[in-house]
Amino acid sequence: MVVSHFLRWIDTAKVGERAAAAAALANAYVNREMPFEDRCAAEAALTLLLDDPSSKVRQSLAEALSMSAHAPLQVIAALASDQPDVAALVLARSPLLTDADLIDRVAAGSCAIQVLIADRPAVSMSLSAAIAEVGEAEACVTLLQNYGADIASLSFRRIAERFGSDARVREALVADQRLPSDCRHLLLVKLGEALKASPFVLALMGAARAERVTRDACVKASMTLIEGTRAQEHAALVEHLRLRGDLTASFIIRILAHGKVDFFGAALVVLTGRDEPRVRALLSAGQDVALTALFRSAGLADATHAIILRALKIWREVANGRRVAGAQEVSWLMLKELGGQAAEGELAGLVKSIHLDALRENARGHALAIAAA
Repeated sequence: MVVSHFLRWIDTAKVGERAAAAAALANAYVNREMPFEDRCAAEAALTLLLDDPSSKVRQSLAEALSMSAHAPLQVIAALASDQPDVAALVLARSPLLTDADLIDRVAAGSCAIQVLIADRPAVSMSLSAAIAEVGEAEACVTLLQNYGADIASLSFRRIAERFGSDARVREALVADQRLPSDCRHLLLVKLGEALKASPFVLALMGAARAERVTRDACVKASMTLIEGTRAQEHAALVEHLRLRGDLTASFIIRILAHGKVDFFGAALVVLTGRDEPRVRALLSAGQDVALTALFRSAGLADATHAIILRALKIWREVANGRRVAGAQEVSWLMLKELGGQAAEGELAGLVKSIHLDALRENARGHALAIAAA
C-alpha cells in the first residue's frame, strides 16, 4: 500500500521531494526492511524511477544503490548507462557490475568514465588489461596509482609502449614497485627520445651531439637498471634488449667490465639456448676452451674473447675473496690485454671509454666523500 501511494504521489511531487523519496525507498529496499511482496513492489517502483526526467532523482537512486550487493540488477545496469553525473557513482562503486560490463564501458566510454573505473576499490587483472590497451593516458595514471589494481606485466608494457613519452605516465610507472625491469628500460629509451627531440637540447648541442649524448646516457642508465634488477627478472630484460637490438657485443663487454656476471650469464643463456645451470657452471669454473666455444655460440666475435676471459677470471678471484678490484681495475687489465693505452681499433676504443668512465666515476665519488667529511 505504501508503494502504491508512492507511485501515485510522484506524479505531482516536486523534484526535491521525489529525489528524497527515491533515496528513502532505495535505502529501505537495500536494507531489507520490507516484506517480500513490498520488496517486489518497491523494485518495480525503483525501475519506474529510472524514467524520471530529473537527473537529481536518478542521482539519488544511484547514491543509495551504488554500494549495495542487493540492489536490483536492472536498475544498476540502467544507472551505469545514464548521463555521467549519474553513472559515475555506480561505475565507481557498484559490486554488481562484472568485469565484462566494466570492460565494455572502458572501450566505449569517455576519459572521465575510464578514470572512474580505473579508480574502483578493486580492479581485476583483465580490467586492468583493458584500460592499459584502450584507456586514455589519464586513466592509465589513475590505474597505476590505485593500490587495489591487479596489473599484469604485459599491461605495464602496453602502458609504457603507448604512453612512455608522456611525463605523467612515466612518473607513475617509475614510482610503481611492481614495474618489470624491461619496462623500466623501455621508459629510459622513451625519455632519451624525448630529450634528443627537445628544441632546447637541439639548439644547445645540435642533432648529432644530442643523439650521441642521449645514447651514452641510456647505456649508463641501463647499467644502473641492471644493478637494481632481481635475478629472476634478468631473462626478461635480456630478451627485451635482444629484441630491441640493444644487446650488442659492446654492451655485453661493458656489463662484464662492471662486474655484472649474473646478467652476463643470463645473456649467454638467451643467446646460446644452453641450459642455465650449465652456463653458470662454465662461468664459475669452466676452462678457456669451453668458455671460448660458449662465446662463439653466443655470436661474440673471436676478437672479444681474450678480454672477456680476462675480465671473467678477475671477477672469479673477487668472488672467491682472493682479490679486491672494481670496474676501474678490471677495465684497465682488459685494455692491457689489447696492448695498453697504445692499442688502436674499435674494440680498444670501447675499452678505453669504459676505463675513462670508471676513472671519472671513482674520482667523483672520492670528491663527494671528501666534501661530506
